Amino acid sequence: MKENFNVAEEFGVDVFNNHVMKLRLPKNVYKNLKSAMEGKSELSLEDADSIANVMKNWAVEKGATHFTHWFQPLTGSTAEKHDSFISAPDSEGRIIMEFSGKELIKGEPDASSFPSGGLRATFEARGYTAWDCTSPAFIRHDGTGAILVIPTAFCSYTGEALDQKTPLLRSMDAINEQALRIVRLFGNTSSKTVTPSVGAEQEYFIVDRDKYLQRKDLIYTGRTLFGASPAKGQELDDHYFGVIRERIGEFMRDVNQELWKLGVSARTQHNEVAPGQHELAPIYAQCNIATDNNQLTMEILKKVAYHHNLVCLLHEKPFEGVNGSGKHDNWSLTTDDGINLLNPGKTPHENIQFLLVLGAVMKAVDTHSDLLRESAANVGNDQRLGANEAPPAIISIFLGEQLEDVINQLIDKGDATSSIQKGKLHTGASALPDLNKDATDRNRTSPFAFTGNKFEFRMVGSSDSIAPANVVLNTIVAESFKEIADELENAEDFNMAVHDMIKKLFTEHQRILFNGNGYSEEWAEEAHRRGLPDIKNMVDAIPALTTDKALKLYEQFGVFTKTELLSRAEIKYEAYKKTVNIEAKSMLNISSKQIIPAVISYTTELANSIAAVSEAGIEPTTQKAILADVTENLNAMYKAQTELKEAVEKGATITDPKEAAHFFRDTVSAKMKELRDPADRLEMIVDKEYWPFPSYGDLIFEV
Repeated sequence: MKENFNVAEEFGVDVFNNHVMKLRLPKNVYKNLKSAMEGKSELSLEDADSIANVMKNWAVEKGATHFTHWFQPLTGSTAEKHDSFISAPDSEGRIIMEFSGKELIKGEPDASSFPSGGLRATFEARGYTAWDCTSPAFIRHDGTGAILVIPTAFCSYTGEALDQKTPLLRSMDAINEQALRIVRLFGNTSSKTVTPSVGAEQEYFIVDRDKYLQRKDLIYTGRTLFGASPAKGQELDDHYFGVIRERIGEFMRDVNQELWKLGVSARTQHNEVAPGQHELAPIYAQCNIATDNNQLTMEILKKVAYHHNLVCLLHEKPFEGVNGSGKHDNWSLTTDDGINLLNPGKTPHENIQFLLVLGAVMKAVDTHSDLLRESAANVGNDQRLGANEAPPAIISIFLGEQLEDVINQLIDKGDATSSIQKGKLHTGASALPDLNKDATDRNRTSPFAFTGNKFEFRMVGSSDSIAPANVVLNTIVAESFKEIADELENAEDFNMAVHDMIKKLFTEHQRILFNGNGYSEEWAEEAHRRGLPDIKNMVDAIPALTTDKALKLYEQFGVFTKTELLSRAEIKYEAYKKTVNIEAKSMLNISSKQIIPAVISYTTELANSIAAVSEAGIEPTTQKAILADVTENLNAMYKAQTELKEAVEKGATITDPKEAAHFFRDTVSAKMKELRDPADRLEMIVDKEYWPFPSYGDLIFEV
């Protein structure tokens, strides 16, 4: 990486962005492409050919030999197939570099080998990728060389979405249409579009690669299936925002440079709470671009870590007993002329449009909290959510003192006449300035918190795409906007009608508001009294996808069909079963081939020591006690290993995805814990020289 990297000069150099397009494309083609990007028209094949040729020339100048349609199937990661620009040699044997508009717009990857939930059989292979012209193409430099990467959507031959991007783009269309109806109610005729803006904070762990390669559990599953807690964890809170270690700092520098060249506006980096844990956060971007950028971020974190002989762990809970990782999805709504619909202004009690939008969001989250919870459900997140390190599994909204006071005024008095204003923070030291305080504190225990001019959805897992969460947010708020606009557009007295509507929204949906400690038992009890759903795990969350309420929501906006929803539910059940099955088989492998043989070797050494000491005429009391302790745990481990093996074998016979998921959650996972407990106790007894792989202390402190 460059030591003298100039961000201003290098930012976006590998991106076919608006600046490049405006500079290189013919004026009429550029105009037509912008129209297509705004959804006003479709590109002609002639224009597509022109764009493809210019894009190819630009890519070749940067060393590219291949192009790929880059898409996001329902595997949780990305997919691509590389094709070179070369065509058949001419009569003199010379190669011509070609790239057509047809190749730019459409690709045909095999659709039978990706998760489809029954939409595609093995013999039904055809699928299509379609260019998302709103997300810029870019050049990626890696071991394969320079590749022109074209962001695309992915659908089956019969038209169903098989990816994360297609429903996301559909949901963006839905909220744009309905949000414009809201702003028109307030006399805004200048704004042409309303776009969800997203900033996705990314948490991750970094470990040494040599140590990682000694841990089969990390290699196979991304998390440690065995491991005793180290003497020191995160108790002292000294890692959080601490000085970044030299090796990690060099890694972060190179990550930033890679991201900046690709136009990803990485801005914030710091140590997170757990040892070995860190965070990266970008500046906001359009929702689908932010989703693409987050996928890029995860890929680059892994790639750059490899070059530093490190490994980036994106699993939500790679280490038991220390904080897990998530990503905070910061979501807002912005017009094309720069108006943030979630900006309350200095006096929110007077900002009627903001209050209406706020009420709409409250209604959306209260009505569809089960869908929002499901959007953050994956196997790794089951081990993170609900602990004192992440949002509770119960969805609630934090608004803060200022907005909650305005809401209470409207509910109790029928009108809001004041807003709590910002105060001064007096530092008490003459050398320090007094600081302007925000009108509201923050609440890190809230899963859905208002943070000034946006909502922060904090439940998304660190390894997950942010697309599902934003599909839900866009669609449920679009539904609220539609129902509100349907009523207010026909009102005889708009001012009175909007006042009554805001009060109604706040009154009917105030149960979703909670400003207190989301980790407390008292809140769980209070939430149950309020009737808020408490969905504790992924398997219980999946049914939210296929309720009549969800089907009505998604079908009315064309975001999902019933077939697509049913397929996604089946895919998620299968993913749960397969993930836990892999973890269980990994445990069996590690237990039988590594831990038990190592412990037997140690007991043999102990037995030899006992015999030698006894022969010397001394009673080996300590050695006998240790041997007894080790043997007891070894027996417990072998028994648990046998029972886990039987459970896995039984689970393999269950063909129904939902039934299998329940079995692996209730039975296999419990047997896994029974195997882990004695193994972790043994790690604390057995000589470190005998233990077959690095400990937690080795992994999270020695980087």
